[in-house]
Amino acid sequence: MTRLGVVGAGAWGTALAIVAARAGNTVRLWGRDPDRIATMAAARENRHYLPGVRLPVEIAPTARLDELADAEALLLVVPAQQLRAVCRRLPPGGAPLVICAKGLEQATGLRLSQVVAEERPGARIACLSGPSFAAEVGRGLPTAVTIAAEDKALAGHLAERLASLTFRPYPSDDLLGVELAGALKNVIAIAAGVTMGKGLGENARAALVTRGLAEMGRLAHALGARRETLMGLSGLGDLLLTATSLTSRNTSFGFALAQGRLPAELLAAGEKLSEGAYTAEAACRLAARVGVELPIAAAVRAVVAGELDVDAAIEALLSRPLAPME
Repeated sequence: MTRLGVVGAGAWGTALAIVAARAGNTVRLWGRDPDRIATMAAARENRHYLPGVRLPVEIAPTARLDELADAEALLLVVPAQQLRAVCRRLPPGGAPLVICAKGLEQATGLRLSQVVAEERPGARIACLSGPSFAAEVGRGLPTAVTIAAEDKALAGHLAERLASLTFRPYPSDDLLGVELAGALKNVIAIAAGVTMGKGLGENARAALVTRGLAEMGRLAHALGARRETLMGLSGLGDLLLTATSLTSRNTSFGFALAQGRLPAELLAAGEKLSEGAYTAEAACRLAARVGVELPIAAAVRAVVAGELDVDAAIEALLSRPLAPME
């Protein structure tokens, strides 16, 4: 068995801990709330975030980060905007750090691997991303994802440690492409949710998702990622899942905006997290640096910032010149 640590005991962190246990590993699952962790350990279930899914005996919930010090790899399953602070609290050691959030740091525009590299110099960094709703993963339904690292051998090793009959992680060495795909698809999903909330129809949503994938590809290619990565599990696959279901927090965020709720209200503490709402601004700044247009992301950013209402953003997109698709 391999000793793995999972940092973050929300729905996705709990689901990945279960994945790791099913693959034959012992797992320490860290959460910041001692009372909730104690309840989870006693009930053998994360009743708050993943109700109805039993924790295997190989999982040991803990509220102490130092108990993950001997882990042979750490899965970082915390929100993108909290990743830097959590990295500062990790116990010392040389275990690979696997980023399992999707986003860009809003304050700096950095990819999450860059955030981790700043806080943990010399760390071996990987990223797990792809079409994966936590509830389905926790229940053991078939799921395929990508594990990327610049060191392909590391990606392959991590994939082997997490693989099972129902969880298929495919290794990649295009860390840049996988990270960008996972971050940018959340922004497009918000726009897809708007089409649903406004009742614009399936035609409109299909067109938006297609144009959104083109946006993702333009920026990723301009930054040096491989276009084929955007057509894989972490790009097209994740976009299709996220932008076609209100189970997605980002799609439901867009739906709520279209129904008249205010961005500030939806981003308040206690509401479901929409990573795309924070990524939109960072993505637009990144695109401006490399001279790439992201009209859908720009519209989402403007709505989230309160500069445009939803109807004006839709009109602006529909009024764009009929340029050939790239």
